[in-house]
Amino acid sequence: MSQQFVKSKLGANKVAVFIKPTCPYCQEAVELLKKYAFKPGHLEFIDLTARNDMSSIQDYFLQSTGARTVPRVYIGEVCIGGFSDLDALDKNGELVPKLEQLGALQ
Repeated sequence: MSQQFVKSKLGANKVAVFIKPTCPYCQEAVELLKKYAFKPGHLEFIDLTARNDMSSIQDYFLQSTGARTVPRVYIGEVCIGGFSDLDALDKNGELVPKLEQLGALQ
């Protein structure tokens, strides 16, 4: 069920970020991504705290990505990691080309 939920939120041409609203790293990831002009429907923030199966979703993250922490950032259908990984891509100039390759930016 958790795996199905996560996979249902992913898409080849979108960025999906699994968050907890009170997490400072999640807030940083949201702020970083909001500075870019995404096409409608190509950026989604998924609040895990609103789900009864939050713990099993995080267990699935551990199994599939090696970490159960949030944020979990997926570019396309690939998890690139958490906020520090996202921030590094941005600072190295690698994030925008990835987003453009997806066709996610306006």
